[in-house]
Amino acid sequence: MTSGSVSSHRTIPSLIVGRSPLGDALKARGLSERLGIPDRGVLRPKDVTDVPLVLYLDEAGVCLQVTGKGAPGPVRAEFVSGKMGYRREHGGGAGQLVARAVGLQKSRARPAVLDATAGLGQDAFVLAGLGCDVTLFERNPVIHALLEDGLDRARLNTDCAPIVARMHLAEGSSSDWMRQREPGSVDIVYLDPMFPHRDKSARVKKEMEVFRQVVGEDPDAEELLSAALAVATYRVVVKRPRKAPPIPGPEPSTRIEGKSSRYDIYAIKALPDA
Repeated sequence: MTSGSVSSHRTIPSLIVGRSPLGDALKARGLSERLGIPDRGVLRPKDVTDVPLVLYLDEAGVCLQVTGKGAPGPVRAEFVSGKMGYRREHGGGAGQLVARAVGLQKSRARPAVLDATAGLGQDAFVLAGLGCDVTLFERNPVIHALLEDGLDRARLNTDCAPIVARMHLAEGSSSDWMRQREPGSVDIVYLDPMFPHRDKSARVKKEMEVFRQVVGEDPDAEELLSAALAVATYRVVVKRPRKAPPIPGPEPSTRIEGKSSRYDIYAIKALPDA
């Protein structure tokens, strides 16, 4: 979702660390020190009125929670249960849109994928579940912390562990990382930059509501695409809202459209057979 590093210079919004009585106090203190935000100890997010968000630790791990009464539920990186658990067990395999966009077919070798804007890692998890090795970069320090926690918990699950073993969460900026690589040094680059949401009447998903409070927009999408095209061997895939314009730059070679999103594909050369 956003590209870069835990030491990002972006300003973290008004945010605190808190925990339930069952939350890991040591981990809460570590996150507070690492992110430079205050740890207020045990609290109930609905009782907090002076900050809009709390990075909250409970018995299920780390989550991001809007404060105050009537707020939507927590957002966390979750691979074992919920939507991703269902998708793992009942998903469409290589027929899923993201898999088709990346070019996964039975006859083709599984490419290595650089997810330069990982967010909560959902698309990376799908691709890793289909056999790809995926390197993930997430520059926002709060979202990075959520993703790190989700991967740590998934490693403890028998079904998820082999998938997560193919997911490698990296430190630093994906843009900087790509600029330091030789042309053709990455099989496929996957981008899902945050797109400005202008339709105020539309109901935005809970995750997106929280994401926008934390990360804002990605004004460097054009720079990311340029860096990706310079290092990709086979293709660059960009996820966009279905009706959004493409990222300024070269025209996509082709597109795959879903109900709410689409994938702009910048083909460089055909993927090899297995």
